[in-house]
Parts: sequence; C-alpha cells; structure tokens
Amino acid sequence: MASTQAPVNIAILDDYQNVALKLADWSRLQGRSKVTVFNDHVSDPAALVERLKPFEIISVMRERTPLPRSIIEQLPNLKLIASNAPRNASIDVAAAKEYGITVCGTGYSSTATVELTWALIHALMRNLPAEHASVRRGGWQLSVGEDLHGKTLGIVGLGNIGSLVAKVAHAFGMSVIAWSQNLTREQAEEHGARLVAKEELFREADIVTVHLVLSKRTIGIIDASELELMKPTAYLINTSRGPLITEGALVAALKNHKIAGAALDTYGIEPLPLDHPFRSIENAITTPHIGYVTRGIYETFYGHTVENILAWLDGQPIRVMEG
Repeated sequence: MASTQAPVNIAILDDYQNVALKLADWSRLQGRSKVTVFNDHVSDPAALVERLKPFEIISVMRERTPLPRSIIEQLPNLKLIASNAPRNASIDVAAAKEYGITVCGTGYSSTATVELTWALIHALMRNLPAEHASVRRGGWQLSVGEDLHGKTLGIVGLGNIGSLVAKVAHAFGMSVIAWSQNLTREQAEEHGARLVAKEELFREADIVTVHLVLSKRTIGIIDASELELMKPTAYLINTSRGPLITEGALVAALKNHKIAGAALDTYGIEPLPLDHPFRSIENAITTPHIGYVTRGIYETFYGHTVENILAWLDGQPIRVMEG
C-alpha cells in the first residue's frame, strides 16, 4: 500500500495511438497521482532506466517494454507495475517481489486475435493488399484468389484462441487438423479437429496458423525442417509470438518461394526494425502486432489498470500477477 499524502507519479508506457487517457476514467485518480504518457518506445536499457527512475507506478502494455531484473533493480522508486492482461512473461515477477514491488494484471479477451487471424487468412488467400493497391493506382484485377471451402487448416496449438479459430474454419467448409505437444485426440475432436503428428500437419495443411504460448520449449518450434514440409501453395499465419518461428528460416522460405506466403502480426523484435526483410518481402503481409489492439480490449486494460491503482492506493486487494 502506498502513502496517500503526496501524489504518486504514474508512467503509461508505449501508448502508440495516444488513447490510454481516453479509454478509461483516469479522473478517479485526480489529486492522488500525476500521470505521464509516453507514446514512443525506448529499447535502450540505460535510456529506459533514466526515463523510469522518477515513477512509483508503471503501466505497461503487454510485452512492449520488458522489465527484467536488470531494469527493476535500478528503479528505487518503483512500487507498482500495472501490466495489461493476466500474464506478462516479459516482467521478472520474482525480482519485483524481492524489491517489494507489486505486479498486477487485468482482464483480457482473445476474440480480437481470432478475428485478426481470419482477416489475415482472407487477405492472403485473396491477395487483398495488392488488389487494393492496384485500384488506388488506377488499375484493376491482378490475380486469381484461392477458395477456403474444401481446404485444410492446420492449427498449431488448439487452446483458447486456436479452438475458436477452428470453429470459424468449419463455417467456411474447411477440414481442420491440429497438433501441439500436449494435445490429445479427445481434445482435438472436441473442437472438430483431427489430431495429427507435427510433420503430417505441415505436409497436409493448405494454411498453417500458430497459436502457442511462448516458452522455453516452444521457441523455434517451427524451423526450416517444418517449413520444408509445407506445400509450395501453402500459407503460414502467426498472430501468436514471433520467436515461435525461426525468423531466418521463414525469411529464406519466403524469398525462395518454398511456401506461397505468410501473414505475420508478431516479431522477435518490436517495433520491427526499419531494415528488416519482413518489411519488404513481397509474399508476406505484415501488421504491427495489432491482434489485441481493439477499443473493447483497451477499455478493459486501462479500466482495470485504474481500478488496480486505486485499490493499491487504498490498501485493497488487486489482481496480483503470478510469476
């Protein structure tokens, strides 16, 4: 619990669209806090520490700004990390606890990521970016699109998001196959999918979509060997986490047209460096990690953040994040 005698300094990080103060009632903290919003991203550790030193509370948007031990131990004023979503693997919760810093989270909904996944699938299958650009240039039709009906969707990870992606696939008349390290046949069938071996999924699927939690055992779980198995007409979608796919292998597969294309919303380094090949590869659609960037989710994130800060100031229970 914080002392309420003097206003606490709150930093809202990585508010790229400058909307944090508009999507929650921060006036509830009036007189008890001073809020500073940062719209840019700082990746240099020394510069980040210098920026954050004055603040008792830091509001972080998902994993945009990691807070490892090396950063936390240099922030003597920090008392509360208010993260968006229930979990945040980029925060060293154990280190925060050692330094007496509370870490809290918020509610979350995965439906927006499901919706973006299908938007990207449609964009790839019907070549929408190029067709749109053609009309804007004064041209007309460029390509012949692909049907979804009758195609096979391979889902890597049939959890909360993957299972909803599978549900939509059935509406388009697609067959669904699935694989993950712990998936059982019964679980797959419950969601209308057929459990297959990992290699079989990459050989059979017309579209592969990835929906795994990033962990030590899933980093690079899709490598050159999996990409080599894919049909040259197949597409790969990643709205989960960039490091699940070995980046160099995917760049090579796309440049050499080993697969038809990919749609990516997440990357190993974010924001994506200006000279990164994903910014220029013609058969890749790239979006700036917007899977969860919707008004409804942001209202939940920032609304719960305000509630968490108020509860912390008042010594009341908050949504504590587990490490």
